[in-house]
Amino acid sequence: MTLAELQVSGVYQIAALLSTVTEGYERVSMHGVRRALLEQQAAALGLPLRVVYIPQDATNDVYQSRMEEAFSAYRREGLTTIAFGDLFLADIRQYREEWLARQGMHALFPIWKRDTLELARAFIDGGYEGVVACVDARVLGRSFAGRRFDRRFLADLPETVDPCGENGEFHTFVSGGPIFRHEVRFHLGEVVRRGSWYFQDLVPAV
Repeated sequence: MTLAELQVSGVYQIAALLSTVTEGYERVSMHGVRRALLEQQAAALGLPLRVVYIPQDATNDVYQSRMEEAFSAYRREGLTTIAFGDLFLADIRQYREEWLARQGMHALFPIWKRDTLELARAFIDGGYEGVVACVDARVLGRSFAGRRFDRRFLADLPETVDPCGENGEFHTFVSGGPIFRHEVRFHLGEVVRRGSWYFQDLVPAV
C-alpha cells in the first residue's frame, strides 16, 4: 500500500525495492518468504530489487551495518529518500528517521496514521491478493497461517490484534493487485513452528 500510495501521488519516482534476506535460509527476514517469490514479486511490480543479506540471529548492529552499505550505494547514485510502510508506532518511526539522518538520507512514511481497519479493507476492496505468511503464536493460533487476507480473516481476528498486524502479530505476502503486471503464483506448503512463530511455507508454482 505504501508503494501504491507513492505511485498514485505522482511526486516520486521509485528507483528500487529493498529487502533483507537471511543467510542460509534464503528467505525474507521475519516473514519467512522464499527469495524466489520475493524476486517474482518485484518482477511482477516491474521494479528492480536489492537484497541485503543478514546472518541468522543477527544483532541490530549487524543489521544496521549491512543496510548502511546499501544506503551508501544508493547515495552514490544520488538517491536520498527511503519510504517505509509504518503506520503508528512512533518509536519505530523516530528510530528510522534518526538512523537515516545519520546516513545523510531522509525517511518517508506515505501511509502514516492511516486507520488500520480502513486500510485493510481498502486493500481487500481494491483487488489486492494477500496471504498470511507467518503469525505470532503468542497472539494467534496456527490456523491463521496460510489464510487469505480477506474480510473473513479480518472478522476472525481477536479485538486485540491490529487489522494490519502493525504490532507484529502477523506478516503477509502480497501476490497480486492493481499495481501488479501479473499475479505471482504459488501454492501452500507445510506450516512449521520456530520459536514463537508459525510459518506458512509458500512454494513457487512451477
